[in-house]
Amino acid sequence: MHPERSSIGSWRSVLSFINRCTRSAIPQTASSTRTRRGLSEHRAGVGFVLIAEKMNIQILPEHKLSSVAPLKQCDVEKKEVELILVKDQNGVQYTSSSIISTPGNRVGLSGAAPESDRETWDKKIDFLLSVIGFAVDLANVWRFPYLCYKNGGGAFLIPYTLFLVIAGMPLFYMELALGQYNREGAATVWKICPIFKGVGYTVIVIALYVGFYYNVIIAWSLYYLFSSMTRELPWLKCGNSWNSMNCTDPENINGSVLGNGTYAKYKITPAAEYYERGVLHLHESRGIQDLGLPRWDLTLCLVVVVFILYFSLWKGVKSSGKVVYITATMPYIVLFVLLIRGITLPGSMEGIKAYLNIDFNRLNNLEVWIDAATQIFYSLGAGFGVLIAFSSYNKFNNNCYRDAVLTSTVNCITSFFSGFAIFSVLGYMAKKHNVRVQDVATEGAGLVFIIYPEAIATLPGSTFWAIVFFIMLLTLGIDSSMGGMEAVITGLTDDFKILKRNRKLFTFATAFGTFLIALFCITNGGIYVLTLLDKYAAGTSILFGVLIEAIGVSWFYGVDRFSEDIERMMGFKPGLYWRLCWKFVSPAFLLFVVIASTLTSGGLKYDDYTFPYWANLLGWGVAMSSMLCVPFYAIYKFFSVPGTFKEKIAYCITPEQEHHMVASGNVRQFKLRHWLAI
Repeated sequence: MHPERSSIGSWRSVLSFINRCTRSAIPQTASSTRTRRGLSEHRAGVGFVLIAEKMNIQILPEHKLSSVAPLKQCDVEKKEVELILVKDQNGVQYTSSSIISTPGNRVGLSGAAPESDRETWDKKIDFLLSVIGFAVDLANVWRFPYLCYKNGGGAFLIPYTLFLVIAGMPLFYMELALGQYNREGAATVWKICPIFKGVGYTVIVIALYVGFYYNVIIAWSLYYLFSSMTRELPWLKCGNSWNSMNCTDPENINGSVLGNGTYAKYKITPAAEYYERGVLHLHESRGIQDLGLPRWDLTLCLVVVVFILYFSLWKGVKSSGKVVYITATMPYIVLFVLLIRGITLPGSMEGIKAYLNIDFNRLNNLEVWIDAATQIFYSLGAGFGVLIAFSSYNKFNNNCYRDAVLTSTVNCITSFFSGFAIFSVLGYMAKKHNVRVQDVATEGAGLVFIIYPEAIATLPGSTFWAIVFFIMLLTLGIDSSMGGMEAVITGLTDDFKILKRNRKLFTFATAFGTFLIALFCITNGGIYVLTLLDKYAAGTSILFGVLIEAIGVSWFYGVDRFSEDIERMMGFKPGLYWRLCWKFVSPAFLLFVVIASTLTSGGLKYDDYTFPYWANLLGWGVAMSSMLCVPFYAIYKFFSVPGTFKEKIAYCITPEQEHHMVASGNVRQFKLRHWLAI
């Protein structure tokens, strides 16, 4: 028998075997032929392509099947093809091939983890509640209602809804699809374009920074919850050990006493003094340079919060998916109860009218559009790596398009709905003190720890209402903090397998690490540290991270290829609207927000206290520490791959499963049609 005939016969056996496996693994679609050929090329490598060409077998030079997509498993044992060079005679290479069984394995896609290797949510509702619980956080209650009121009431909903549709929802959809298809955390998901892996580390670092101070706000809520379990709420009257000599009974405060000031800025009410003197002990600090020691009572509350987070996350989505049944649903029950109580109060309708008052002239102010853009971005929570982490535990064929539309819509409706519960009570406060609604309207901690508790304290059954309100704050914070910590844990355990094997220990280390840093925020001057982190840890840096992420997916990986990934999961391709948003609108939106936030950013302040210059430098150092992960990793990646300058670039921007094509110069990103495709 001639050697070449033997070789051809062996290769026909190999091809026949691979085709049988591929037919059962890949759905029969219009593109299944080139998919099977791409799979064959990937399995046998470049040598197989060369021999196949000699045999006049057509191989698609640029396959589009991602190696990270889990496919249906073939019902035969996994085989490895062994190629042996027999001899080279007269310029013709003769090879021998054999098929080797690999016991215990099944044929799957090279580089892909079978679905059984990665845990999944027990139920679809676990995932939906986790995403909603993360996205619906304290900002939905303490920021959106005030922004809506300040920026033209109902008119503010126009830019807010516009940015939701053209940018917020597309980014939300993109992250869910990215995580679900690749089944990886925020860092390792960038095997689709290795040079952008630094973006993954950026969002992981930011999520870690946010945990340093966000857990402190939850600890405050827990402290208030414990303090509410008394017959008379401690912030109702003056005369307590923490009150100053200037403490003024709210009954004696009216418009004539306030003058040109506002009630919300009046710092000598019992509620304001309880927050700043009784809880924070801010009066014992002269500034950020004078922190003091951690307060023991807040430390205990922080310990409780960290333990809740640890035991919610230590078993992964199997445990956190059950916790959200309480933490994600409780805020809706409480908001509804507070709304019913609020609209029965005198003056409540005036507050709601102020909330919804439509002033279209405000839309001429650029600040309104900037507020709408930043609010929709931070409200949905894109860019923190949480959505990627959560969706990576979905089943491969889950309809993440429907999930994105549903959860982002629920989040925005919650923000709007919470405004009625807030402003009905603010209207009551304004009537009680005979002032305008704008005099009591505020945002942030001043709203939920001073103004609203003071209003609750004057109601019959105030203890009950206070307990209910702070349970809502506690649950709003817990599931959002769980999401941020899960992004860190998933992102790093997927990247470093030793951490995955010791997940419980690593989860404890992460929780304990955030606890240690958070201690700086519960000192006498801890509010200054918290303010610094709140402004710089997740400000410009997170906007920058998501901008680079959008560019990496839409331009370097390619919108057309990303759309085919989605089609492979769900059976349909995203419409032209979504593809245009991903490629052009969302990056432009993010660039606008980055520039606007940078230009409008002033010096760091907390009420009347102006931070020293060095504190602002420290803040920018915190911001840059996460952003620099992008260029540093890109430089590292460029110098760590082999080849010429052009080959290094190719390896850096080509998906890892296509690296074998670089040697032949078949690089998709070096072709104009890649950049023009939509």
